[in-house]
Amino acid sequence: MPTDSPAPADTPRTPPAPAAQSPAPPPERAALPDPGSGPTLRGPDAPKSGPATPRGYRAVFAVAEFRAVFAAHLLSLLGVVVSELALTVLVYDLTGSPLLSALTFALGLLPYIVGGTLFAGVADRYPARRVLVVCDLLCAACVAVMLVPATPVAGLLALRCLVAAIAPVFTGTRMAALTDILGEGDLYVLGRSLLRIVSQSAMLIGFGTGGVLLTVLSPRGAITVTVVTFLCSAALLRFGTQDRPARTTATGDGGGGTLLKESLSGARLVLGDRRIRALMLLFWLPAMFVVAPEALAAPYADAIGAPPAALGLLLCAMAVGHIGAELFVGSALSPRNRSRIVLPVAAVGLLPLLVYAVRPGLPLALAALALAGAGAAYVIGLDQWFVDAVPQELRGRAMTLLTAGLMTVQGLGMALAGLAAEFFPVHQVVAGSGIIGTVCALLLVAEVRRTAPGQMSDTEGRDGADRHVTSR
Repeated sequence: MPTDSPAPADTPRTPPAPAAQSPAPPPERAALPDPGSGPTLRGPDAPKSGPATPRGYRAVFAVAEFRAVFAAHLLSLLGVVVSELALTVLVYDLTGSPLLSALTFALGLLPYIVGGTLFAGVADRYPARRVLVVCDLLCAACVAVMLVPATPVAGLLALRCLVAAIAPVFTGTRMAALTDILGEGDLYVLGRSLLRIVSQSAMLIGFGTGGVLLTVLSPRGAITVTVVTFLCSAALLRFGTQDRPARTTATGDGGGGTLLKESLSGARLVLGDRRIRALMLLFWLPAMFVVAPEALAAPYADAIGAPPAALGLLLCAMAVGHIGAELFVGSALSPRNRSRIVLPVAAVGLLPLLVYAVRPGLPLALAALALAGAGAAYVIGLDQWFVDAVPQELRGRAMTLLTAGLMTVQGLGMALAGLAAEFFPVHQVVAGSGIIGTVCALLLVAEVRRTAPGQMSDTEGRDGADRHVTSR
């Protein structure tokens, strides 16, 4: 299904016996001294401890349900990347318009905020497995309609918007469901890390695969692959995960009423909590500024007179750095140390972009981008703080909103970088993004410290919102 969030709800069911016993989170998680970490929680389906417990990423793969989620994520993500490339080519073939071709890509980001805000209530109101499967089937149906030769270009773009609007609901639901599958401790953090690594890798592999497919298939033939991947993802989630009850009912914490009312109410409650809001912004703002060099990779390669292959290297360098750092932090550092590095790494993660101030050549630019990508590894520990801060009954909506906001700010960051490059040299725009982003990150780090558990009263934390923090 689309790229990365929450888990919906309905009537309780008796879940079948787990396919495999899951290992318990490492003992270090219980004693996090960092002021940013919250209380250690364990979900009802959290893995039980046992002898010879595997550690690190191996422990996550030991959970049968996670293996199904992981495989479904890999398949659907590859399908999405292939379809994005193929649909862009198809629209260009039909219209000959570079604008409409570029708009096809942009429409993959813009509807996120709509779907993530207006339909976030789905993630808590209905059972997670049902939501995930239905989202995959809806996306498969939308992509299947794209295969019909009579579908006009306007219809193709509308279907692209619909798939993108479904994406944050799916991703938020999946993020929240992981707390049921893996518990709310270290296994959840490592599971989220693995899904992020897959997302980064799929971008590298998917575009290459799509390019190869387009040499032997028509654009619509390549899009057919996406239909198959969505259907396979739906089957894996339907038969590889347990059917758990909804987190809330239609008359739950939203006070009843329509889905739209519940979604907007959830957004108000989440953003009205000072702690949750600070953590969300720490996810969002660094991501908004770090995309500048990728958005301007083509003009920068041209400005330094780099060979044609340089563009691909500039686009891949940040992902390579992110994957390497995430693997190291997830496998080599204890939960305690992952928590300790969150604020320092978040504060300095954008500083490598300052190298662009000297208009570096290709090797130095690639090194700076790899370091900037590695700086994103702070989100491993931040994931734990976020799940600790959000009450269970709001978790689906919070994670849907988190995903929608993340995709939206990245799209906004790319647009602003492009706009700034109309008035300033590209290398100055990238360096400026590093400076402004670092200032914002430092302000957010201070706010996260101020909102750490025990640092403020309950009234300060709620900012007047009528949320019951005792339900956490």
